[in-house]
Amino acid sequence: MTLSATLARLDVIRVAGRIGAEVSGLRLGGDLDEAAIAELRAALLRHKVVFLRGQQHLDDAAHQAFAARLGTPVGHPTLPGDGGDFLLELDSHRGGKANSWHTDVTFVPDYPAISILRAVIVPPVGGDTTWANCVAAYDRLPPALRTLAEGLRGVHSNDYDYTANQDTADDALDAYQATFTSTIIETEHPLVRVHPETGERALVLGSFFKRFAGHGQEESRRLYDLFQTHITRLENTVRWRWQAGDVAIWDNRATQHYAIDDYEGAHRVMRRVTLAGDVARGIDGQESRRVV
Repeated sequence: MTLSATLARLDVIRVAGRIGAEVSGLRLGGDLDEAAIAELRAALLRHKVVFLRGQQHLDDAAHQAFAARLGTPVGHPTLPGDGGDFLLELDSHRGGKANSWHTDVTFVPDYPAISILRAVIVPPVGGDTTWANCVAAYDRLPPALRTLAEGLRGVHSNDYDYTANQDTADDALDAYQATFTSTIIETEHPLVRVHPETGERALVLGSFFKRFAGHGQEESRRLYDLFQTHITRLENTVRWRWQAGDVAIWDNRATQHYAIDDYEGAHRVMRRVTLAGDVARGIDGQESRRVV
């Protein structure tokens, strides 16, 4: 499938200039025909993240059945599933927050290709999610920085401090982090990944990043800040205001996202299924590799 594939049946409206589109005219479920799946996938590859309102009919089983039509569902490597083998619940009252820029599960070599997130309970105000286009970030690097990026490899780990951004003690978040880091995993990725379906090049960073191979911590952090700032420029982002029953589907190989924790203790519950990806590969052909 190419990015120029014609979307004949779906109504696809761009939400922001460089990333994101709202799709209507589709009722998600395991019974979608092949043509609808193909069109949805084409929209996803083109826009990096797509949003669908009014999917309240989805329950956990239907969510997973739809996911299986789009790819191969996979469980989280360290967190237990809720409501099904491949469904992960993100409950703000049980530590399920991720208020940092990240790509899902980059601490493994074959991190998920696609994530499918369903809004179950949304706060009355706040709790938006923002996505950034890592392909647009790479494409717009100055030539000298692009050359530098293409020679770097970054180590990612799940040994990430989820409590770093919290203002007060949170026992639920502490327990969530303890489970998340119950098995430490580290993987070395090329900073510039070649997308296996589109051939586009994307920067691979986010909050699971630890250091650049061959560089010390201080130098690694300065390089990280340099490239991460390009990814999260507002021009490369889209922000979605959730309603219960919304579904967001994003290309995890080409984006980062940030769940904004500005809802002051209100309840927020999201459920996610991720689809299997392949081992990341750099422009030199070298694959990602697990180091711990």
